Amino acid sequence: MQQPSLERMAHQTESRYALVVAVAKRARVLLDEGAEDEPGRPKPVTQALWELAHGDLNYDGPQIGLK
Repeated sequence: MQQPSLERMAHQTESRYALVVAVAKRARVLLDEGAEDEPGRPKPVTQALWELAHGDLNYDGPQIGLK
């Protein structure tokens, strides 16, 4: 399975770093749900990339302001 390109997903986050963080967080959630246990299912990072590319993964950027 071919992974979606970064250029395709660049408009959904403000930076590549934010994209990596969002995908990593989703992949961890998929691992906690047992994504590795199902045969034939894509790896958690690949699935998270596809979810972000298709708009199924909501990304909330950092809140800017006083802490």
